[in-house]
Amino acid sequence: MALDPRRHAFRDDLADIRLQGRVAAGRFVAPEPMQVSAAIADVHADRSGSGLTSQVLHGEPIAVFEIADGMAWVQGADGYVGYVAADALGPATDVPLIVTATMAQVYAAADIKSPVHNTLPFLARVPDHGTAGEFRNTGTGFLHHRHLTPIAGDMVSFAELFIGTPYLWGGRSYLGLDCSALIQLAAMACGVNAPRDSDMQCAELGRHLPEDEDLLRGDLIFWSGHVGMMVDGDTLLHSNGYHMATVAEPLNTAVARIGEHGPVVARKRL
Repeated sequence: MALDPRRHAFRDDLADIRLQGRVAAGRFVAPEPMQVSAAIADVHADRSGSGLTSQVLHGEPIAVFEIADGMAWVQGADGYVGYVAADALGPATDVPLIVTATMAQVYAAADIKSPVHNTLPFLARVPDHGTAGEFRNTGTGFLHHRHLTPIAGDMVSFAELFIGTPYLWGGRSYLGLDCSALIQLAAMACGVNAPRDSDMQCAELGRHLPEDEDLLRGDLIFWSGHVGMMVDGDTLLHSNGYHMATVAEPLNTAVARIGEHGPVVARKRL
């Protein structure tokens, strides 16, 4: 069975040492563990930086196979392979705190009136250098504790945080995200490891539902190249290029519109 290049690092000239004996390559290397230091870094299909395929978030671990011409060839924590700007990466460190707001300002001081140095996305990870009043010191700035406080909810609750967020092919943050990123981030927030793309999610997440079984909150609806999540038995939540945003709409409306391009291919329950 052919290996998926989205999830396995191999080229004619270079490959992950863990693939030795499975692929042909000029040389094999062990990945260097690093970490995303930028707030959000784009993942590209090639070294030129064209073709946004995904994004990696601040504090996420990164396996680096090569750095050349300012670009790093990497594999993200979700297994996705691509090219990231080398200056968006840094040494691997302990990052125990997780951003739970859709966006969180990093202040210069433990004061909401101080300058904002950075803005971090949902599920970004940061170091913990102690408490300063209502803030946590990350070593490079201060985050308000409310943006780091664990929040309760199911996958739908986390996905609903992104209603109104612009649609962006390959995006994974409040600045823009695509249909499968919405599902992946919501799943990750609940401790569920979800792959990056909708075809992977269709193959690997949950169990198939018979056509005569009623849909429930959290069920996933798949088309070829698209996925959405049920808010209830009748309402679909999804990020899509028609609305250019994350929206909740009647499932029947979405099925009729998307059906012009292809039918529902699976209904699944986690």
